[in-house]
Amino acid sequence: MKKQFIFALFSLATFSAHADEGMWMLTDLKEQNAVAMRELGLEIPIEEVYNANGLSLKDAVVHFGGGCTGEVISSQGLVLTNHHCGYGAIQQHSNVEHDYLTDGFWAMNRDAELLTPGLTVTFIDRILDVTSYVQEQLKKDKDPEGTNYLSPSYLTIVAGRFAKDENIEITPATRLELKAFYGGNKYYLFIKTVYSDIRMVGAPPSSIGKFGADTDNWMWPRHTGDFSLFRIYADRNGKPAAYSKDNVPLQVKKHLTISLAGVQEGDFTFAMGFPGRNWRYMISDEVVERMQTTNFMRQHVRGARQKVLMEQMLKDPAVRIHYASKYASSANYWKNAIGMNEGLVRLKVLDTKRTQQEELLARGREKGDDSYQKAFDEIRSIVAHRRDAIYHQQAINEALGIALDFMKLPSTTEIVSALKSKDKKRINEATLRLKLEGEKYFASVPFPEVERMVAKEMLKTYAGYIPENQRINIFEIIKSRFKGDTDAFVDACFEYSIFGSPKNFAKFIAKPSLYKIEHDWMILFKYSITDGILKTVIAMKEANQNYDAAHKVWVKGMMDMKQEKGIPIYPDANSTLRLTYGQVLPYEPADGVVYNTYTTLKGVMEKEDPENWEFVVPQKLKDLYNAKDYGRYGKNGEMPVCFIVNTDNTGGNSGSPVFNSKGQLIGTAFDRNYEGLTGDIAFRPSSQRAACVDIRYTLFIIDKFAGASHIIDELTIEE
Repeated sequence: MKKQFIFALFSLATFSAHADEGMWMLTDLKEQNAVAMRELGLEIPIEEVYNANGLSLKDAVVHFGGGCTGEVISSQGLVLTNHHCGYGAIQQHSNVEHDYLTDGFWAMNRDAELLTPGLTVTFIDRILDVTSYVQEQLKKDKDPEGTNYLSPSYLTIVAGRFAKDENIEITPATRLELKAFYGGNKYYLFIKTVYSDIRMVGAPPSSIGKFGADTDNWMWPRHTGDFSLFRIYADRNGKPAAYSKDNVPLQVKKHLTISLAGVQEGDFTFAMGFPGRNWRYMISDEVVERMQTTNFMRQHVRGARQKVLMEQMLKDPAVRIHYASKYASSANYWKNAIGMNEGLVRLKVLDTKRTQQEELLARGREKGDDSYQKAFDEIRSIVAHRRDAIYHQQAINEALGIALDFMKLPSTTEIVSALKSKDKKRINEATLRLKLEGEKYFASVPFPEVERMVAKEMLKTYAGYIPENQRINIFEIIKSRFKGDTDAFVDACFEYSIFGSPKNFAKFIAKPSLYKIEHDWMILFKYSITDGILKTVIAMKEANQNYDAAHKVWVKGMMDMKQEKGIPIYPDANSTLRLTYGQVLPYEPADGVVYNTYTTLKGVMEKEDPENWEFVVPQKLKDLYNAKDYGRYGKNGEMPVCFIVNTDNTGGNSGSPVFNSKGQLIGTAFDRNYEGLTGDIAFRPSSQRAACVDIRYTLFIIDKFAGASHIIDELTIEE
């Protein structure tokens, strides 16, 4: 009994020391995290955070658009998320006449809220640990490749079986998501409800919502009002429904209470969201691979493309609006890759990884268990064999797959088949369908001259990193027909291809020709990219054949080793709902440098640069600042803007609600700091911080800057 008591104390002490690391499963909170959260300052019962059998804060946290997080902040289905999460929707509604990116948008009544086709908001209804059930199914079903345990298609089938066995009600809006965790050592089923009638309610101008843009991205201190507002609509029975003028704002079961009390250094905070991916169980060889392939290509290829785009975006407002979302998405992980590589070296993460893996290998030797060593050796061998394939794959994806919008050509498979058949009816039908697809395509690439410039830069960039004998096969044509001149090849694509211009396309549609398709430069280019990617996929598949099995053993070893030390465990992020907690804390990025925990509107004014689009300050914001007209949102004569917490965040946490000890909303997470970009691979509580928009700044912008007080009126606010 005494030994058990001592071990419990040791476990609790260890747990407290690591309390700020972890993307915790909500189902494990009561058992693993409740004590530590209370010690750090949580004032509400853990059941108010997550309750499997009743309403809790979890029921006001939503998956926004599939890639970000949002929170419901009113009983009328109002959702708060980041400006950069809503950026695509804002851009979608913008044009030169109504430039909501530049000017912002505020619906002053419900009728003015803008339908946003394609946008969804998803609630997580239930989270079930179904590990035993899945393991039983794995034993029953045939599995010749031995891959069922991680196969999304197989797990989808199992999810359907479970729902049927348990009599779970399935509606057209229900989604079942069964995922593997810890490398396939555990399984959770998420039962979700998806709403598709989502309307834009408000967004500040980019000079507020994107203040600092690329320069400040991933940095601290920050001074951005990175938020936007949307509303969920449903049918009159509160059920998900496609858009209808008869739909009404969703009467939600749970919405958040907002606190104006603010934050102080040392305050306990926690956040819930949908972190996308991290790789905490990588071995050191995998970290090196990530640095030299994915991160390397993101940095150099995206940097080259963004330079071309930005030059054109600054020249023409229409070009800027069209490419704004694409540019922002590209730039986000361009800078992430740079910062991650720098941090991995500066913080000696490889040394940390090597120490951890040697500890597990030594543990195996002590126990006479060679499974860890075999798994480790297998992973190292796989990484070595797949290196060239992943390097080339990343080069193709970044330079040719992602970068070239004009390569999203309509498929010509049907028209080719019809022409070969010489059946006039089939040819006419295929031609009509291609005509419609072609019209959509040309609408999606309204600036062919920009596309031409980007393509020229990307082909040169790709060729600069891939040896001549390894490049995709279009380079054989470029060499033989264009004497190796990639610029001339790109010009020929736009000059002669049936997709090079609407005029060329109309000429082809009037008289379809099999010869023209088979000798079309753009079509050949597209097929060459597809072929190149396919070859790298095949090479990767062959190299990765035994990776999943080895990784599962390795992760299980790491889990067991942590649990023996009394350290709670959590799985890698995989876009499922998680909770992370910590404190409002400063940090020291370098000797003699200390970063405070919060910023104010004063910092916005200090950064103002009217000649730099990233740091333009709206005149009304300056007027409010000069008059110190902050309403009830200011404090001690200052207007809080952002703050930092040492919670464990990654991509997908954007828009996550940040709570105080009472479970009240105090901010919205939107970024990490530059020094913490290594956190996707190794978390360092001393240097990793999540940047959050202070909810008081959000409300100040809505109320005092935008004059949208009707939005404030529908919120639940505690002073």
